[in-house]
Amino acid sequence: MRRLLIATKNAHKTHEIRAVLGGGFEVHDLCTHPEVPSPEETGKTFAENAAIKALAASEVFDGWVLADDSGLCVDSLGGAPGVISARYAGEGASDSDNRRRLLQQLTSFSEWQQRRARFQCVLILAKAGQVRGIFQGAVEGFILASEQGEGGFGYDSLFVPDGHSDSFGVLPAEVKNSMSHRGRALQAFKQWLSASPEWD
Repeated sequence: MRRLLIATKNAHKTHEIRAVLGGGFEVHDLCTHPEVPSPEETGKTFAENAAIKALAASEVFDGWVLADDSGLCVDSLGGAPGVISARYAGEGASDSDNRRRLLQQLTSFSEWQQRRARFQCVLILAKAGQVRGIFQGAVEGFILASEQGEGGFGYDSLFVPDGHSDSFGVLPAEVKNSMSHRGRALQAFKQWLSASPEWD
């Protein structure tokens, strides 16, 4: 079984990654490895932040590390929240705080075309202090005027992916994972893995 450390303390992310990867992986995260650091995310892009997390963990953890950095980018807000999606309403903000601030920022944008957005994800695979792979995924959609559903996490209850009328807060987890930014990035990782002789 392939052992993989996810460089996060976000149980929701770990659960999604474990679900998409399926059997054959022994997936852990930083909650079970307190000796692995959680560095400050000082990057200006998702890729930079994912690399910071992956490399820091791989310097300590004896094995493969996968780090995710992802977020919501809204066109009318110039790409915000972007890399600060998890702390859009300030340090220590809850998911509901962040959603509330996003809705406040979009108050003057009533047309759905003005509420176009996408979730983006970058995964960095690292081992022994070296980046071994970069995998990306994105999903296009728009932001609702109010929350819909209680599933998912983060901004899921506000985001409707193209081709659907329900938010990620309503859509079943397996449907979300089949098209989400993280799901697509993980599929790219799995494709790399199937063709790579590097894994040991």
